Amino acid sequence: MSTSYAFPRAALTVDCVVFGIDAEGLQVLLVQRELPPFRGRWALPGGFVRIDETLEEAARRELEEETGLEKVFLEQLYTFGALNRDPRERVVTVAWYALVKLSDHRVRAATDARATAWFRLADKPELAFDHDEIMRVALERLKGKVRYRPIGFELLPPRFTLPQLQHMYEVILGHPIDKRNFRKKILSMDLLEDSGELEQNVAHRAARLYRFDKRKYLQLEKAGFNFEL
Repeated sequence: MSTSYAFPRAALTVDCVVFGIDAEGLQVLLVQRELPPFRGRWALPGGFVRIDETLEEAARRELEEETGLEKVFLEQLYTFGALNRDPRERVVTVAWYALVKLSDHRVRAATDARATAWFRLADKPELAFDHDEIMRVALERLKGKVRYRPIGFELLPPRFTLPQLQHMYEVILGHPIDKRNFRKKILSMDLLEDSGELEQNVAHRAARLYRFDKRKYLQLEKAGFNFEL
């Protein structure tokens, strides 16, 4: 049985802001558009939602199709619906942000993406559509959330040093953190497990490697524990 609607319906898309981190700082994953509009311009990975999939399914499918990324931390960000945000038609997009360990994933361009590449935030080009605004909102969400949820560990390798952990927070928050106070605070939470290993092949004094105890954190969270930096 077909259904008719009294009002025209807007098209629905998903767009994904994918963050990674390395020694140079915070990175964002972009795709170069192969098709118009904005052919040849860089944009966030994303696309139209199919009628038989959920929003998260659409976001994960587009990430895999356009960049090769799968099984990543993904969280809904915000809905953007400015009237002129897409020159093709009335399009509302549900934006997501993803956090990726750079060493765990190899990206590749596919479907309607000409190329896929990581960019430092300071070096990224002007993006197509309203994607600069979407990325700005995603960065503000990330800055706020890393202070009260341990999502930042999604950006680190499974084993990491305390300097790497501090660097991650400094890069995201955009300012230096006192080393002594940071270590005292993070270790007092008792969420880091000493791996019993040291860094390998480094020019400086090898630092101790830790692991984030996610299971312990989830147990503490149920009991009312607040992660706060």
